Amino acid sequence: MIRFRSAALSLLVAGMALSGAAQTIQVNKENRTIAITATDKVTALADQATLHVGFIAYGPDSNTAYANGSKLSNSIVNALTDSGIPKDSIQSENQQIAPVQNYQLDKLTEAQKAQRQFQVTQSWTIKMEAADAAKALDLAVKAGANQSGQIDWDFKDENAPETQAAAKALQRAHTQAQQMATSLNAKLGSLLYASNEVQPSGPRPMFRAMAAAPAMEKVQPLAINPREVEKSATVYAVFAIE
Repeated sequence: MIRFRSAALSLLVAGMALSGAAQTIQVNKENRTIAITATDKVTALADQATLHVGFIAYGPDSNTAYANGSKLSNSIVNALTDSGIPKDSIQSENQQIAPVQNYQLDKLTEAQKAQRQFQVTQSWTIKMEAADAAKALDLAVKAGANQSGQIDWDFKDENAPETQAAAKALQRAHTQAQQMATSLNAKLGSLLYASNEVQPSGPRPMFRAMAAAPAMEKVQPLAINPREVEKSATVYAVFAIE
């Protein structure tokens, strides 16, 4: 599915100079031009997912917290690699051992406070096929990843949709230039200069599971479907008119 933004059009008159990113085009009576700025968007289902998984573990002292965290850490990574996810697809994102702040303990009982004096947090990113994200999240959460769920959706080949968007934008610029030339009783000439700028994608929807579900038999993975990802490109094109 392709969506368009309205193009911004400008007609350069004689005696003016047009400066491009890589060159300067002289505009005079013998070299009349039409300059067009157009933006196009291409939207398609993502075929790649980057899943964020992690955990938080506690202990009455730093050594115990570290030991608890170590068990969770290895349990999560082993669950993922045992399922066939390549080890080099799992990359460390963050890890920290720190005292628990007092405000985090306010609503706990004294016994609970005693067991949560230190905390260990760790997180990873996992790149995979978009269709495998739900299964990987399910494996990680069931292995103890109680701070997980964000998914970044993208394309394996980012150049393909960006190139398509730029091509569509250039075609739209040509159409607009043709319309302008016709309205001026002129003939559209050749393309003199073009540049494009790929626009950043919009915010990617995400889901964050803040705590692992209680242990249950035959719990199915969350129903997660790949998102549509939008790529856009803005083209600036200069055409001669005869």
